[in-house]
Amino acid sequence: MARELEFHQQAERSLVKKYRRELWTPFITAVQRYDLVQRGDRIAVCVSGGKDSMLLAKLMQELERHGHTPFEAVYLCMDPGYSEANRRRIEENAERLRVPLQIFESDIFEVANAQTHSACYLCAKMRRGHLYARARELGCNKIALGHHFNDVIETTVMGMLWSGMLQAMPPKLHSQNFPGMELIRPLYRVHEDDIIAWARHHGLGFLQCACRFTEADALLEARSKRREIKELLRTLREENPNVEKSVFNAIHAVNIDTFPGWKSKGEEHSFLERYE
Repeated sequence: MARELEFHQQAERSLVKKYRRELWTPFITAVQRYDLVQRGDRIAVCVSGGKDSMLLAKLMQELERHGHTPFEAVYLCMDPGYSEANRRRIEENAERLRVPLQIFESDIFEVANAQTHSACYLCAKMRRGHLYARARELGCNKIALGHHFNDVIETTVMGMLWSGMLQAMPPKLHSQNFPGMELIRPLYRVHEDDIIAWARHHGLGFLQCACRFTEADALLEARSKRREIKELLRTLREENPNVEKSVFNAIHAVNIDTFPGWKSKGEEHSFLERYE
C-alpha cells in the first residue's frame, strides 16, 4: 500500500515540478483564458481509459485541491463494452493514480459495430450523449473532455482540406441536446508529445481506441484521415517547426473582414451584407 501511495504522489508531484512548463502551465492558462471553471461548478471529468483523459483527471484533481476557484469534480468513466482486459487496465490505472472513478456501462460498441459505415462517428456521438445524461443525473453542469492542442490543430486542418470548411474545435460550448450543460476542454493548450512523455516517465500504459471494430482491423487507424493529417503536419514541421503554433494562433485571430462567406449559429452569411 505504501509503495502504491508513493507512486501516485510522484505522478502528482511531477505535474507541478518536472512537467510544470509542459503540462501544468498550459492547463492553467487554458482554464483561465477561456474561463472554463467557475465557482460552484460540479464537473464530470470524463475518463475513457486513454492517456489524455487520465492526465486530465490528475490535473483536475490538483486544481480542485489547490486552485483559487472552489468547484467539485466527479470522475466519470463509461464502459461501452470493453473487453475484460481493457476494463481491468482502466481500473488498475485509476487505482494506481488514485482517481476515484465512477464506472457505468452501456452497449455502444455493440450498436456502433453493427454499422457498416460511420461506426466511429456514431460511437463518438453516442458516447457523448451517454456521458451528458449520466453527468446530469449526478448533478453536474459541465463535462470535461481530454481533447488537447494537437486535436485542435488536426481538426482544423482536416475540416479545411476534406470538408471544405474553416472550422475549429472551441475550448468550450453549450450542449444543444442537454440544456444547461456545457462541455469544456481544459487540455486545449497541452501538446500530445508532452502527455506521452509524462506517461512514459511513470511507466504508465493506457488504452488506445479499444472497440472491437478497430481490434478487428488493426490498420484502420493508419488509414484514417486523422492519421493522414498527423503525417502531413509532421512533414510540414520539417520545413516550419512552428506550423502547428501558426494554425493555433490563426484560429484565435480570424479576420472576418477578409472572408467572402461565413456561418454563424447555423446561418450562412455573405460579405455582401456589409459591403459598401
